Amino acid sequence: MRDREPAAAQEARRLTTRETAERLGVKPETVYAYVSRGQLTSRRGQGRRGSTFDASEVDALARRNRRESTPSSAGSDLSVRTGLTLIEQDRYFFRGVDATELAAHHSFEEVAEWLWTGALRPGARFSAPKEALSAARRAAGALPEHSSTVDRLRVAAVAAATADPLRYDLSEDSVLGAARSLIPTLAATLPLRNATYADGEPIAQRLWGRLSHRHPDEASLRVLDTALGLLVDHDLAASTLAVRVAASARAHAYAAVSAGLGVLEGPLHGAASGLAHRLLLDVLERGSAGPVVADELRAGRNVPGLGHRLYKGEDPRAQALFTALEGLPAAEPALAAARDVVTTTARHTDLHANVDLALAVFTTSFGMPAEAGETIFAVARTAGWIAHALEEYGERPLRMRPTGHYVGARPPQPLP
Repeated sequence: MRDREPAAAQEARRLTTRETAERLGVKPETVYAYVSRGQLTSRRGQGRRGSTFDASEVDALARRNRRESTPSSAGSDLSVRTGLTLIEQDRYFFRGVDATELAAHHSFEEVAEWLWTGALRPGARFSAPKEALSAARRAAGALPEHSSTVDRLRVAAVAAATADPLRYDLSEDSVLGAARSLIPTLAATLPLRNATYADGEPIAQRLWGRLSHRHPDEASLRVLDTALGLLVDHDLAASTLAVRVAASARAHAYAAVSAGLGVLEGPLHGAASGLAHRLLLDVLERGSAGPVVADELRAGRNVPGLGHRLYKGEDPRAQALFTALEGLPAAEPALAAARDVVTTTARHTDLHANVDLALAVFTTSFGMPAEAGETIFAVARTAGWIAHALEEYGERPLRMRPTGHYVGARPPQPLP
């Protein structure tokens, strides 16, 4: 039996990091990424320097990678292996832990660290380097006055990249260093709405002054922090897929985030919260959801803030955010308006509140602009995009390359 073999014989069956990388067809850095994600088990070699790996486990991973990278002859939707977010039975989980519980008990920064590394860093704080922040503010300040928040964030991400000479280093430590500086840079690039606001180091406190002219109390800041934690990731949303495509081509982290921000601006993605914000303002002004919902349906539009293709019941992010908002007196009118919208539409359709409606309750309650929800979404999701980029850097490069199904005129055609 193998467990009775001499230790030296068992050790001889193990591979060095270099041998493991060659067998998998990846860089040595990727081997350690597999270890951090639990896909490989490493052990210190007896009488050797560095880690060793079980050959059979390495071979099994190699076979799995080959199988999953081979296109199906029958054709199917793109499937991406990920150890980050699982969505099932109207719940979602970050690395196996209930995401709503994480956001309720930990700061946004701690949730981000958990998603990136699988370890919590109690009291984690991110800081913006002076050079990156200065470059981002100059670039964003040169935009026309009417530019959207996402316009400013995209420009800020590109400008911050130019201030980071290590941006092309795709090792995990380097990418995480970029993430911990990029997120506060994005938040601090946006202009303050109240010149007397006391800026702070936590992302929620830093972001609040860019969203509202009102001064927050501890409870309202906590709700914003919870919203950021809830929105960190949501599996392969359209923007996240764009990030993984960029990372597959080995674009650096700033460029990958920029790709995500470009997709986020679509009205069916990040901008959806702005539509729900305007809907709630209309309900609050008219005193009832009935005529507002009727106007939406008469115009042939779906009612904003309702329904989600991944949940049969209520979006768990909405549930968690509504619960957090219930303790704030300032949110009571908007909460009542949101419930009125859900009750009114429930007479004819089985749609439940989604996170866009919950974000709209928050943003309308504190005098924030309609695009505030999209801003919260963008800053929060940057953390998730970085996590997905890190996963993709550990995969075979350029694997996000579907084959086009040509349906045009058959050649040869005459020269036009």
